[in-house]
Amino acid sequence: MRISEIFYSIQGEGELTGMPSVFIRTSGCNLRCRWCDTPYASWKPEGNEMDIDEIVNEALKHPARHCVLTGGEPMVAKGIHELAAALRAEGQHITIETAGTLLPEGIACDLASLSPKLSSSTPRAGEIEQAWIERHDQTRLRPEILRAWLEAGNFQLKFVFTQASDLEEIDALVELLSIPVPPSKILLMPEGIDEGRIAARQQELVSLCLQRGNRYCDRLHIRLFGNTKGT
Repeated sequence: MRISEIFYSIQGEGELTGMPSVFIRTSGCNLRCRWCDTPYASWKPEGNEMDIDEIVNEALKHPARHCVLTGGEPMVAKGIHELAAALRAEGQHITIETAGTLLPEGIACDLASLSPKLSSSTPRAGEIEQAWIERHDQTRLRPEILRAWLEAGNFQLKFVFTQASDLEEIDALVELLSIPVPPSKILLMPEGIDEGRIAARQQELVSLCLQRGNRYCDRLHIRLFGNTKGT
């Protein structure tokens, strides 16, 4: 399995914000989000091949009992089901950070952190090959697959917020899922890879969360460490 990085830090996003966790970042992605903050695991994937025992042993070097499988898109990684099972066998709590475009197929998962990609994620003409723009736009939303994740167990729906019109897309998607989703399970996160950009959207987003009952999702790791690897 190609691994971009393994590091020990606190979770910066979602319901488990602040939780000491081992992050296992696979390399490779089936999407090309224009605001991707980990291009080294997506647009230009890098990393080393590691077998499952090596990865698990690295994770167990740390005192935390939470592991986050992330990417890129971890669900495209060959052997991801075996890795999740091996971590579960060691008593790890497993969060999977995924766009929800690939079926869970019984993967060991304690929290599915689903980040469906809105239209704002699609690259603009000239930013990447046209074939990838079309592929991204056709692949980014798979309501039937998201529904399978929601039915499989505990989840959070985490959306990158760029502008107020994103809310129309979010509400339309949730309606398509045909499964009751509590407003508090919808997390709205300001887009940005620096503290200033996040702060610029913060007040508007907090106000919207208060109106809608959604959960405000900060990017604590950016505030603490900046946009750097290993954090």
